[in-house]
Amino acid sequence: MGRWMYPSASGILAACFLTGCVTMDSAVTHRTVDPVVAADARITLGLGYLERGQWQRAHVNLQKALDVAPDHPRALLTMAHYYQQVGENRSAEALYVRALQESPKNGDVLNNYGVFLCSEARYDEAITVFDRAVSQPDYFQIASSFENAALCRLKQGNATQAADYFNKTLDHDPFRPLSMLQLAKLELKDGEYQKADDRLTAFSQRYGETADSLILKIQSSSQSGRLDQVKKYAELLRQQFPDSQQYQNYLANEY
Repeated sequence: MGRWMYPSASGILAACFLTGCVTMDSAVTHRTVDPVVAADARITLGLGYLERGQWQRAHVNLQKALDVAPDHPRALLTMAHYYQQVGENRSAEALYVRALQESPKNGDVLNNYGVFLCSEARYDEAITVFDRAVSQPDYFQIASSFENAALCRLKQGNATQAADYFNKTLDHDPFRPLSMLQLAKLELKDGEYQKADDRLTAFSQRYGETADSLILKIQSSSQSGRLDQVKKYAELLRQQFPDSQQYQNYLANEY
């Protein structure tokens, strides 16, 4: 649900260089490596191993990142992410809390902690944290946090507040695809067919058709009695996405 925000790491600069020699001795000067730069390099390695399922190597590199920069928010977040992936959620939360203690106004930390809390079904706590994230003046992923809050409310079963957060998401990023489709789906449930149709049209103009957009168009057309449109969109779904779950749902009349 939530999405993970990790800035790209810079490469580590050479650690030392040779000075000019005028005698038999060479003077070697060591350049100090920025701990954050070194940690980011280790994080990049760790995430690569994590993506390939090499858990031990991932852990070793992420731990080294924390060893060189123990207060670096990105190092704390990535290790927390690692612990979530291996099912050690108590250890993950401890790192999120530590990251918040170090950087209480860091929007990325707040957002990722909110995603964690929602995954633990601690919905109201998660929403509070998402709201804190979007209130930070230097945080630029506001649409992402609003969308995460919307998805969290949806998971909780609160469609009304989910729709409110999806609308806030689109206020900040009008063509965010997931929010467009989710809000159209909620509008259909409320019988707001014109709103849903307009939103789905805007989505298709921007992104083309997807299996999700077509099944929603089929649903809207069916519920509003436009049977010719149902056939039109069903045929597009068959042609473009014949192996999709959405097409199987259509065939089973489950949409």
